[in-house]
Amino acid sequence: MTDLPPVAPAVRLAIPADAYVVGGLLFDFNTEFETPTPSAADFGDRFTSLLARPDVFVALAVDPRTGEPTGFAYVTLRPTPYGDGPLAQLEELYVVPLLRDRGIGTALLTTAIAEVERRGGIEMHINVDEIDADTRRFYERHGFTNIEPGADYRMLCYLRELR
Repeated sequence: MTDLPPVAPAVRLAIPADAYVVGGLLFDFNTEFETPTPSAADFGDRFTSLLARPDVFVALAVDPRTGEPTGFAYVTLRPTPYGDGPLAQLEELYVVPLLRDRGIGTALLTTAIAEVERRGGIEMHINVDEIDADTRRFYERHGFTNIEPGADYRMLCYLRELR
């Protein structure tokens, strides 16, 4: 990344040709938090298919001066019998560490919400670890509410691998 002064990010919806850029950012995200991760190339292969689907989109932020990627928001949509539109899940939101606190996350989230609304979405869900106070404040500042009892609920996720 460059040492240029902050500028408003350019945010657009990613296309399949952006798959390896998004895959690299997701790999960086997982590596930063020491999470076991597929390779950036494997993510790129998967995003090539995912970005062609109508129920998936990625908002991609780039520095408008350099074209370098600065972050992304990955969203999936699914049908529900509880309303007349899909539910959205913000799967990942990531901003390059050196560029945080410059409005990039807000620009990504705002773009993602607008796209969900454009697609008729009725709700957006986000999972946040209870100990991640900064992230919780970020989403609360943008109108999200913790619907679990108490202020510090633990996020539990049950998993069964199928292959």
